[in-house]
Amino acid sequence: MSRVPQWLGRLGAGLSEMGERLDERRAEVEQEHTGPGPERSAEPVPAAGPGPEPEHVTVVPARPDPAQAVPWGVRVAAEAGWRVLVLAGTVWVLMKVISAVQLVVLAFVAALLITALLQPTVARLRRYGLPRGPATALTAILGFVIMGLIGWFVTWQVMENIDNLSNQIQAGIDDLRKWLLNSPFHVTDKQINQIAKSLRDAIGANTDQITSAGLEGVTVIVEALTGILLTMFSTLFLLYDGRRIWEWTLKLVPAAARPGVAGAGPRAWRTLTAYVRGTVIVAMIDAIFIGLGIYFLNVPMAVPLAVFIFLFAFIPLVGAVVSGALAVVVALVTQGVFTAVMTLVVVLAVQQIEGHILQPFILGRAVRVHPLAVVLSVAAGGLVAGIGGAVVAVPLVAVTNTVVGYLRQYAREAALRQTQRQPAGATAVAGTPAALAVTAAPAEPSAPAVPPGTTPPSTGTLPPAPEGT
Repeated sequence: MSRVPQWLGRLGAGLSEMGERLDERRAEVEQEHTGPGPERSAEPVPAAGPGPEPEHVTVVPARPDPAQAVPWGVRVAAEAGWRVLVLAGTVWVLMKVISAVQLVVLAFVAALLITALLQPTVARLRRYGLPRGPATALTAILGFVIMGLIGWFVTWQVMENIDNLSNQIQAGIDDLRKWLLNSPFHVTDKQINQIAKSLRDAIGANTDQITSAGLEGVTVIVEALTGILLTMFSTLFLLYDGRRIWEWTLKLVPAAARPGVAGAGPRAWRTLTAYVRGTVIVAMIDAIFIGLGIYFLNVPMAVPLAVFIFLFAFIPLVGAVVSGALAVVVALVTQGVFTAVMTLVVVLAVQQIEGHILQPFILGRAVRVHPLAVVLSVAAGGLVAGIGGAVVAVPLVAVTNTVVGYLRQYAREAALRQTQRQPAGATAVAGTPAALAVTAAPAEPSAPAVPPGTTPPSTGTLPPAPEGT
């Protein structure tokens, strides 16, 4: 019985020695696969006791951040999309507000255009020594009197020639009917009578609508008179106190953006002044030469038609087409096909000279707008606010183009000035714009130091606002 414990002790010692050898062999194999590494700790490895082998555990990778899982292009599109939606909502609300006070907005914009036309006269009178009040009053009275005389002259000419024009139109319709009967289009007398009967029936069926339109015309006249009074009142104060109004408006702008807006304002005003002045000159040239052409062609009411051509010239592209078509129609129904064709030739010739020579020479590059932008802006302005919107659409686009261009240049110059003010050897902080992410060059010994917050001599200072703005 004494030999059993001794045998069990030798068996346990043999098993322990075998376990140590297995551990040493396992360590050698791991070192061969992993290569040389830091020395392992000398702590004894516990011997694996008898028992089942541990099961294989599958490692599940952690889920990534949802924002990181979205592709970069989709994230950029989403970021841009919600900003576009915010801008679209802002524009929609702004259009609703403008539609609610459309009369006031159009009157103020018309006052701005008239002020841009009359302000150089006020500035010239002040240079001659006339005080601001009398200079403003004299310019405003003279300008409104001239515009009133133009309107009275057009009305007078139409009323004087309406009877003669009616007879000529009737004779022209008879001539047109005879021409259609003898033309190669094979139009019969029955077809012409049917067309005339359809027109009479249409007029008779819409008598109620025509009457209601006439009643609405009274409201339109009242609104027109109200708009004229608002325009005159606004023009008077813009001419007299435009500078202080502009300075008060600048106080509404955040302080960080105020220097840029202060520099963009005078440039926008110069663009608007150049546009209005150039448009008036071009419209006068169109009216004079087209009026002379239709006068020598014996077209009736040549002077009122010339005035209409002058007024419609303030609507780019569309106004020239409408006024030219009106002159051709009057020539057709009063003087015949040949005179209408000659009137069309005169209108097209003058408009081609105006579009390719006069406008680039008179308006210059300061107010040059792409034809596509002109067409789209006129169409959008007409849909939003009718004829008034079509008139103010192009100057608004020209002014916006000038302001955006200046602000872009101002931002580049501000970034350059900030880079120049950095000490030698300093680098821009990460996250700043690309224009600032450069190492500042060491300043030349001969270059004078620029105090912080001032403008370097090379960039110049912002010009003062015009006298009348």
